[in-house]
Amino acid sequence: MTDSEALRRAQAVRHFNRFYTQHIGALHEHLAKSAFSLTEVRVLHELSRGRAQTASMLGRNLGLDSGYLSRLLTSFERRNLITRRPSDTDARQSLIALTDNGHAAYAPLDKAAIEEVSALLNSLTTLSQEQLIAAMKVIERLLDSKPQHELVILRQPRAGECGWLVHRQAQWFAAQYGWDQSFEGVLARVVADYAQRRDPVREMCWVADQEGMVVGSVCIVGVSTTVAGVRLLWVEPDVQRLGIGTQLMSECVRFARRAGYTKLTLTTASTLEEPRRLCERAGFQLACTTAEQRFGKDLTIERWELELEDRSPRTTALPNL
Repeated sequence: MTDSEALRRAQAVRHFNRFYTQHIGALHEHLAKSAFSLTEVRVLHELSRGRAQTASMLGRNLGLDSGYLSRLLTSFERRNLITRRPSDTDARQSLIALTDNGHAAYAPLDKAAIEEVSALLNSLTTLSQEQLIAAMKVIERLLDSKPQHELVILRQPRAGECGWLVHRQAQWFAAQYGWDQSFEGVLARVVADYAQRRDPVREMCWVADQEGMVVGSVCIVGVSTTVAGVRLLWVEPDVQRLGIGTQLMSECVRFARRAGYTKLTLTTASTLEEPRRLCERAGFQLACTTAEQRFGKDLTIERWELELEDRSPRTTALPNL
């Protein structure tokens, strides 16, 4: 990346930060009329969630200096807003919780904040609201250094999501591996054929939904009466190795067995470590490899297969086709 490109990106982030501060900062005007600063409200909000915490936990969760937080908590205790009691597991730590006075002090602030945010959202259409929330979640996910372990559910795609999967995967593979638009054409054909056939007994598509965000996908399509193919297998890079891919692949195997297929296949490139790892974990065997020019690159194409009739561990490799 050139210096000018790095500068452009840095300026874009700063511009967004100014925009966000200007617009979202206006949502805290009610704090000027209260006895609490924005930081104090953040601490009250954290404690209002009902789980007693230690000062060190609060500091980590809110990114606050320990000395500043200690003075703030002392002030809260003096005003009878919090209680402290020794931790059952660590005598050096005290568990902090809101008192009834603390809950009563925070309740109107929380109510006012919700009303102000609701007023902002009500100026947008329902679709725009969902778009805004999804964009905010993407920012959180990409900038949060902690792994996202929130519950992931598998569901069928909603309107527009299949097209988004084509866009997202084509975009990522172009940026990461330099694959050309012919790959986008392959993805689009998979989606178009699946959507037009609409055969839920023999074919199915799932997206992995993590708190309203699509973070993965997979599709089962019929290759013949006895063979099904795995398509659109994808997990967002920043949430890989959290079990999402395994969850998607396991659902494919279960569906293929219920649909009466005897073999499941997956075609990938040797440079893609994640699909290969998922195949191996699910019990697939490498059937064959071929050198091909695809998507504007010289690739080693791998075909992986899973026999569905015999559920016992495979001890011999399939012959090359």
